[in-house]
Amino acid sequence: MPPPGLIVSAPSSGAGKTTVTLGLLAALGAAGAKLGPDYIDPGFHRAASGRPSRNLDPWAMRPGLLAALVHEAGAGADLVIAEGAMGLFDGAEHPGASGHGGTAELARLTGWPVLLVVAADGMAQSVAALVQGFARFDPAVQVAGVILNRVASLRHERLLRGALTDIPVLGAIPRDKGLALPSRHLGLVQAEEAPDLAAFVAHAAQVARDHCDLAAIRALARPTTIGPGPAPALLPPPGQRVAVASDIAFRFAYPHLLDGWRRLGAEILPFSPLADQAPAADADAVYLPGGYPELHAGRLAAAATFLAGLARVPVVYGECGGYMVLGRGLIDADGTRHAMAGLLPVETNFARRRLHLGYRLATSTAATPFGPAGQAFRAHEFHYASVVSGDGFDPAFRLADGSGVGARAGAVFGSFLHLIDMAS
Repeated sequence: MPPPGLIVSAPSSGAGKTTVTLGLLAALGAAGAKLGPDYIDPGFHRAASGRPSRNLDPWAMRPGLLAALVHEAGAGADLVIAEGAMGLFDGAEHPGASGHGGTAELARLTGWPVLLVVAADGMAQSVAALVQGFARFDPAVQVAGVILNRVASLRHERLLRGALTDIPVLGAIPRDKGLALPSRHLGLVQAEEAPDLAAFVAHAAQVARDHCDLAAIRALARPTTIGPGPAPALLPPPGQRVAVASDIAFRFAYPHLLDGWRRLGAEILPFSPLADQAPAADADAVYLPGGYPELHAGRLAAAATFLAGLARVPVVYGECGGYMVLGRGLIDADGTRHAMAGLLPVETNFARRRLHLGYRLATSTAATPFGPAGQAFRAHEFHYASVVSGDGFDPAFRLADGSGVGARAGAVFGSFLHLIDMAS
């Protein structure tokens, strides 16, 4: 049986969920999990807990896969702390067959109670109306405790606690500039790029010990109500020996996909494009995950061994940043064009920033490394780049609204989509 769990959520983004989660993970020795399609927070969870952090996505994952990952999330620990996304009741714009996809849905499905982080700066007794509204909004979601964040003073804390008489206040964290993490356009910087991360985690853990009731927080956790169920059919690997780009420019690969490929017998062969490494000579497929190639476009354009090596592998698949590198050129934020692999006849532009964000239901237009033509996938898109030119290719996928995305040319495929699971 998996260990009991709880969910750290908030009324909105920016309340401090991530820093509170990191402090609790380190202070309690818990395993982490993250709601939804987030590549960055799980890396911080791992730094705080010393254990892998699982993505749990009620919208994009079929029930069997979600159940399997919930049961894997606490491996080796006696507590799971899952970090929510956005506000507690926010979710997908268009609910799909797997549900609305928000933190509240994960709470309903798992039976895990919610620890609500409230950014208390700028309010006093009004905090009661806010918390009571969240606690009563959905009887199937248990808001079991509150952590007050960014408390200005002891007097401020007394006012807040005095107003919250109907729900346990399990922590009051003072304002602390040392709890700020660096960020960039897609969110936080990656864990391996964050300066002095070990010191930050140690500080967050000490703040949790000093200002939170850790014993009471641990006591909130409950066993999951999701049964283990039968093992689902996994997204198949694109080959048996899969060269996977892995460095700070290509880090956005879902652990459940790579783990699933290994379970299906594939060998994962990491390599670093930024170090100008070619894919393994005996690889039969290359997977270029998303990441931040636009920040390293000059180095990638000069990585002749890497770029030439892509053309020698039978099957090549790129997602988001990987798709951009497969094109003819990438225009960075300064407007400088960098020649890329030229395996797909597209040109992408990061200088004309336009946010593309949301869940996508996509169907392959032809056979791909992941299945026959017409295979449906659940996916996510989050980027600021645009395709500014392209010719002589067919889209790799068609979205539910009828639009085509990505490109395919022979056995080279790519799109801005991050595939998460098959749709059925």
